[in-house]
Amino acid sequence: MMVEPLPFFEDIVPQYALAITQLLYFVVAFLGVYLLGRFIVRPLFSRLLDRRDIGRHARQPLRRVVSVAILIVAVGVAFGFAGYGNFLTALATVAAAATLAIGFAMQDVIANFVAGVFIYTDEPFRIGDWIEWNGNEGIVEDIDLRVTRVRTFDNELLTVPNSVLTSGVIKNPVAKDKLRLQFLFGIGYDDDVDEATEIIIGEAENHDDIMDDPGVSVRLTELADSYVGLKSRFWIANPSRADFVKTRGEYVQAVKERFDDAGIDMPYPTRTLEGGVTIEGKDVDEASLE
Repeated sequence: MMVEPLPFFEDIVPQYALAITQLLYFVVAFLGVYLLGRFIVRPLFSRLLDRRDIGRHARQPLRRVVSVAILIVAVGVAFGFAGYGNFLTALATVAAAATLAIGFAMQDVIANFVAGVFIYTDEPFRIGDWIEWNGNEGIVEDIDLRVTRVRTFDNELLTVPNSVLTSGVIKNPVAKDKLRLQFLFGIGYDDDVDEATEIIIGEAENHDDIMDDPGVSVRLTELADSYVGLKSRFWIANPSRADFVKTRGEYVQAVKERFDDAGIDMPYPTRTLEGGVTIEGKDVDEASLE
């Protein structure tokens, strides 16, 4: 595309007329394409995301990708319109230069960006989910193309690179529509196992937030030194919205109170030390110390 100098520039500054004309075309073309993309393409893209019912965690990175694409296209079109080279050559030059710079200077950013794409496509978690990884846990507040922000239960904000979350194991207890919890109740060896089992099942069935289907199950799983272990497994619905920590606490407290009423013991470990002591080279047994 050949650009002719504007007449009024030739009259004022003839030696710079072509350069000023090209710069003017560049600015006008860039602003035109950029504003077109910002006020028309982006709203249309947002409506498309709404129609496809794409989750909030995926919308934010997709919108950022569109914004970057609009900026790149605007620069490429402006180069071509200003006569700095045809459109494809200008766009390829910009893309190649950007890729080269990013490849050398932003390797970690690229790794996190790719990891962010995998998080978007695989959806191991969403905004609002409770996740656990590498000894950390919290509620996902935001998913960016580079980092994920997690609010801990102590109200601390963790900014986690996406590559960290995709390179290890992530536990998402609230990913499905129901969650199974379990708790080990310890009773004494002299207590009635059947009676204790009935209490554990009954209190689960009486709790409104514990599901009836699938129902609670109780199994004798341990014969420890100081107690008989009865493990209760129960389910709650909609774990992403329910306070299942509170539900489990209320359930365990109700079972403990019923155990107290029924005289069922919940023993704790005890140790008995036997033997003697030596005083000035003489052995002293227990009887002599009484």
